[in-house]
Amino acid sequence: MTKKKKKDIPKFSQEIIETHCHLDYLKALELEETLEKAKEHSVSRIVTIAVDPDNLKSVRELSKKYPQIFGTQGIHPHEAKLYTDAVEKEIKDHVQEDKIVAVGEIGLDFHYNNSPKDIQIEVFERQLQIAVDLDMPVVIHSREAEKETIDILKKYSKSLKRKGVIHSFTSSLELAEFALNDDYCLGFNGIITFNSAQNVRDALSITPIERVLVETDAPFLTPVPYRGRENAPYYLPFIIEKIASEKEMSVDEVITQTTSNAKKLFHKLC
Repeated sequence: MTKKKKKDIPKFSQEIIETHCHLDYLKALELEETLEKAKEHSVSRIVTIAVDPDNLKSVRELSKKYPQIFGTQGIHPHEAKLYTDAVEKEIKDHVQEDKIVAVGEIGLDFHYNNSPKDIQIEVFERQLQIAVDLDMPVVIHSREAEKETIDILKKYSKSLKRKGVIHSFTSSLELAEFALNDDYCLGFNGIITFNSAQNVRDALSITPIERVLVETDAPFLTPVPYRGRENAPYYLPFIIEKIASEKEMSVDEVITQTTSNAKKLFHKLC
């Protein structure tokens, strides 16, 4: 029996911005090959995300080495237990560099609880305060912590001028509505193509296209039809196609608006 060929990755003429991935975690290809394939599929700029004390520097180095790569500085809730005054100083010292676009990935994850809940909350708030003090947007992770996420963000609503994005949105419509009402964007990735992810498509349905960011979260969450392989920025066109289908918009319209959204939020991408 002939093995069915996977669908080719679509190619678009307009530039696409990958707003959330972890380039230093990719293993399937050499980075230069990944970047070349991304370019072939119109991914012109890539935001690679810091998550722990060990990769704050590597994110900065990637952003300095490659013109199309930008980065963030922050500690993921999984690693909140590793947050120290020295780590905070490193974030503060570098988050305003030319190609660092946000404080992140920060937030709460009560699904895995790799760090104690009280420490996650403290570290989330400390990093939100960095964003307030330095007038930076935030990249937020929230999983099974919706009430606490809302309560904390309410505390910073007036002082956090630039807001940010709740990335890889898989939460309730309540959190989606709160975030949208408070001027946050929502990030959608390969999960939106999963058959089991109707809740994510429901969240997309209430999200104005002017608040949608596209991301892969590579190497995780590879979209259909390549689910099971390591994810990469060059799979972003599948996510755009799915958003266009769900929103009953053209692919060109989705690309134009989401690229504009990314540049508006992360102004250093302009």
